[in-house]
Amino acid sequence: MIQPQLAEAESRMQKSVDALAKEIQTIRTGRASPSLVDRIAVEYYGNPTPLNQLATISVPEARMIIIQPWDRSVISAVEKALQKSELGLNPANDGQIIRVPIPPLNEERRREYVRLVKRHAEASHVAVRNIRRDHNDRLKAMEKEKQVSADESRRAIEQLQKLADRYIARVDELAARKEGEIMEV
Repeated sequence: MIQPQLAEAESRMQKSVDALAKEIQTIRTGRASPSLVDRIAVEYYGNPTPLNQLATISVPEARMIIIQPWDRSVISAVEKALQKSELGLNPANDGQIIRVPIPPLNEERRREYVRLVKRHAEASHVAVRNIRRDHNDRLKAMEKEKQVSADESRRAIEQLQKLADRYIARVDELAARKEGEIMEV
């Protein structure tokens, strides 16, 4: 009765941490990364399509992203989407591939990105705490309905707290790693 609750809580907490990891990958650091431009939406036959579904994205050197669309007719749309993105990138198109140089970040911009990472990390903390609270409430309701004993409920709530602490530590670890990458000159 209690194990499925704990398993579901752990699954939901893991999804929250995975979502954070995916979200902070798109935040720019000093070096090039394909994940930086992966999710940029490009207008393709009237539909917004993620860039990674339209082109091969590679990083031949630390400060350069190469985008090679599979369909040459979409090159100008990809270039426009990159310019409109909030990444501050200036793509260069040679008719077959798009080169995107990654300029170094200034100190002010780095601090702004660190604040953004902290904001995403705090949102993940809140999500993990909400999951813990939801499952605590369920366990207390099960105890109230006499489905589990008070001791079982208390032990499960303690396990749930340890689980939440572990996932909050993972969130903090991800955020600290990303902040280090951003502040690295």
